[in-house]
Amino acid sequence: MRTVNQLLQSKGFDIVTIDSDASVFDALTLMADKGIGSLVVLDKDQTVGLFTERDYARDIALQGRTAKETRVAQIMTSHVAVAKPNQTIQECMAIMTEKRVRHLPVIEDGKLLGIISIGDLVKAIIEDQQFVIEQLVSYINA
Repeated sequence: MRTVNQLLQSKGFDIVTIDSDASVFDALTLMADKGIGSLVVLDKDQTVGLFTERDYARDIALQGRTAKETRVAQIMTSHVAVAKPNQTIQECMAIMTEKRVRHLPVIEDGKLLGIISIGDLVKAIIEDQQFVIEQLVSYINA
């Protein structure tokens, strides 16, 4: 079973962050520019939350607020489920399923190392299954 660290080795350690005092409009613009669905929120270089498209939909659009006047800190998810580098992909999938989240920041000793998404996990699971299938076919045909 692959670990989160192995997944990050192949995926990359790029992390897109935003300051907690930034406007929601700035956060949405950054996510659109990067083609991503979430941002890790920082306050003085410390991870304090996660901002997602879901936060915007529920707390801005449906509440009648404006994205330019609302700060990320006001609507971000502050109690964030996280992954550790030594956890397996299956463990992370279980966390995402249980917590009903689509993104897990990867943190070790308080340091932000990366972020993984449900898409990253599904892709890795499919790759692992494809490898097993190829090995079985090779064994049967030998």
